Amino acid sequence: MEWEAVSVGILSILPPIVAIVLALITKEVVFSLVLGILSGTIIYAFAHGDGVVGIFDTTATLMADKLAGNTSMILFLCFLGILVALVNRAGGSRAYGEWAVERLKSKRSASVATAGLGILIFIDDYFNCLTVGTVMRPVTDRFDMSREKLAYLIDATAAPICIIAPISSWAASVMSYYPETEGMNGMTAFLRSIPMNLYAILTLVMVFYIAVKKNADFGPMRKAELLAAKGIHDGREEIENMEEEFIRQQKGSKGKIYDLVVPICVLIVLCILAMLYVGGYWTEEGSTLFAAFGNTDAGVALALGAFCALLFAFLYFMARRVMSFREFFDCIGPGVKSMVPACIILTLAWTISGVCRDLLGTGTYVAHLVETSGFPMMILPALIFVIACLLSFSTGTAWGTFGILIPIIITICSEAAPELLITTLSATLAGSVFGDHTSPISDTTILASTGAQCNHLKHVGTQVPYAVTVAICCVIGYIVAGVMGKSGFGFGVSTAVTLAVSLVLLLILLQILPRMWNGERSQTEE
Repeated sequence: MEWEAVSVGILSILPPIVAIVLALITKEVVFSLVLGILSGTIIYAFAHGDGVVGIFDTTATLMADKLAGNTSMILFLCFLGILVALVNRAGGSRAYGEWAVERLKSKRSASVATAGLGILIFIDDYFNCLTVGTVMRPVTDRFDMSREKLAYLIDATAAPICIIAPISSWAASVMSYYPETEGMNGMTAFLRSIPMNLYAILTLVMVFYIAVKKNADFGPMRKAELLAAKGIHDGREEIENMEEEFIRQQKGSKGKIYDLVVPICVLIVLCILAMLYVGGYWTEEGSTLFAAFGNTDAGVALALGAFCALLFAFLYFMARRVMSFREFFDCIGPGVKSMVPACIILTLAWTISGVCRDLLGTGTYVAHLVETSGFPMMILPALIFVIACLLSFSTGTAWGTFGILIPIIITICSEAAPELLITTLSATLAGSVFGDHTSPISDTTILASTGAQCNHLKHVGTQVPYAVTVAICCVIGYIVAGVMGKSGFGFGVSTAVTLAVSLVLLLILLQILPRMWNGERSQTEE
């Protein structure tokens, strides 16, 4: 349905403000998004003279519109949830843990293996947290690694890797917010944002630096590691109820490591092939790889690829005899159910973005204010990063944050600073991940504590100094990117310089902070 936006001036910014303020106060994202949507449809209905009936008619029609336009994304998430449940039931992750116990010989190798497994399981952050924690906890306990350190390694390779993996539940969410009218599709925009997603990239660099380098910990984490080296595990907490079902499903399974690796690799390959197929690589004469990726419908392609991966998993696990026909179909319900919260938030976020863009023209109004105010656009990426950090930390959700911010920043940049569009989009995603990674009310942070069986507040307290260190480097990096973008430098040059500056700054801080925070460096057993 085509909507005609009404001009209501400053009232156009009320829906996102209502959603943001209520989210900060109540910590309830769904409730806040619903009221934000209603505030917008009330304004729209009364501006049209539709009255009370028009409010609910507009809300229902707009929500149905957005859901119908993104059905393929919902299907992809459901297929992904089922595949995750299947891989879990097959026991491949348990087999990885048994392999690790036999072959890893030091705390350093256990740390690297933990981070490596976290990166391998990039398709979904929930699956990542519980799998890595359950599998690697016996290994890291063997080498007296603190539960706080394990929780950090889990958390830092969950959301940060999912947000830069094109085939993941997170990527599907981001792509769905990007309008097709902006000269590129959601897949192209997402791929271009990856090199400038400083928080995700620098966090992964820091994870492996901390894992490999001896005595690199600082702050509360240093204390936790020193206590663990002495056999004092102050952060341990036996949290059985939240992962009881996860562990139960793997008991008695015949899975091998390749029952974890093969389905994920097949998913990646099939999704890439599906993107090329949907983009016309084999059906349109003269089509190139880049043209096919640029023309593809990411939602349809991901749903098609995930469905084919499910068919492969069915044949593969039946042939391997790691589960019965009944067990395969028993995974469908729990798999779909695991994605219901994400689907609800996505639907509401799509709707409020429709309220702002299609009904009230919020982005156009804000862009006009920015253009006429003399605001220095070169600091826009850094400012958006900080706003996204604060919002996501306060609400505990990355998806809700970029669902609110992306439609607005796309309009602002398209009209006032098109050369900063991808940089600002990257800053939005990076800031959103910061909050999801560090907030004590974030589901990913809670699951990381659960997977590591670590006291939740101790996990948050030891992780925040690490995350803030990376965030500081990101702010400097986005200032550099904004200045270079407004100075006429190409996106490639700007990205390379920004990454180099941010990375060098991070490495300098990682040399200074252990000395500054800890005084004399204590030697711990490796």
